[in-house]
Amino acid sequence: MRPVTLKDVALRAGVSPKTVSRVINGELHVRPEVRAAVQRIVDELDYRPNAFARSLSSSRSYLLGLFLDDPGSGYAADLQLGALMRCRERSYHLVVEPLDITAPNWAGQIIDSIRALRLDGAILTPPICDSEALLDLLDSEGLAYVRISPRGDATRSGLIEMDDRSAAREMTEHLIGLGHRHIGFIKGDPAHSVSLKRFEGFTDAMTAAGLTLRPGDVREGDFSFRSGLRIGEEMLGGTAFPSAIFASNDDMALGVLITAMRLGIGVPDRLSVAGFDDAPTSRAAWPQITTIRQPKGEMAAGAVDILVDPSYRASPTSAHFRRLLDYELVDRLSTGPNTRDGSSQRS
Repeated sequence: MRPVTLKDVALRAGVSPKTVSRVINGELHVRPEVRAAVQRIVDELDYRPNAFARSLSSSRSYLLGLFLDDPGSGYAADLQLGALMRCRERSYHLVVEPLDITAPNWAGQIIDSIRALRLDGAILTPPICDSEALLDLLDSEGLAYVRISPRGDATRSGLIEMDDRSAAREMTEHLIGLGHRHIGFIKGDPAHSVSLKRFEGFTDAMTAAGLTLRPGDVREGDFSFRSGLRIGEEMLGGTAFPSAIFASNDDMALGVLITAMRLGIGVPDRLSVAGFDDAPTSRAAWPQITTIRQPKGEMAAGAVDILVDPSYRASPTSAHFRRLLDYELVDRLSTGPNTRDGSSQRS
């Protein structure tokens, strides 16, 4: 069978090929009822636009770039999947670009990529989304971009984020509600904007509950499993340790969990462990890790939606393109009531 063409869709929908093209390309000036009718025929016929032909017939490439500092992380994998699925729905394609802005030639590399690929837009993830030099470069190239969880000027571009501070506060309040008073905290990579926000949420809850931090209760990690193992050794290896530890992401929480088990500290009967992100590691661990479900896939999908919106390039600083998504506390088996009768001593 021959492939379905744009003309086939137009004939079936009773509209012109130009109207079908406008609907597929997300252009304005199409009546909602016409757009819905055309989209229904597109779905029924399973029409797939030819990306090469589309790019030749317009000034767009229908390619979006996802720029990441660590493409191998679980966080990055969830972002990639969310962006990829939404691009497929919007008849766009995704290019994943690793970017190390500490490299001496990073600017030349990204300019080469932008010009060679003719990207229509870029999704910037932390911490590179906070690089003023990068933002200035993209502005000079005229490339539209959307930032995920940035630290800097919220009015500079479209952005997608969640309230990391409130989420961390809620998790800390959850631990306090279980009777924990001696709670340790592991910070994330200081280069990431969310690291400070999560620590602030933790201290907000501790202060509100009238709880004081003891020396060594707060340690700095880097979001890696290895740092969770190291800090787990530091916090649990002595004669006294917290009844609960809240790590800024699930990879570090897993490191603490494994260290506790190696030291013979039962989880959650003698130590509660909480994480952040709802990464695959939080569900693969045993016991499964209590965590904050961050809508990473939805954040990336939302960034795609903004970039393909025809009105975005005309008003990228509009508040309409600054979106706050919800989170969810997922209560699993790695946390439980404090049963250590007020003592932090190992038996």
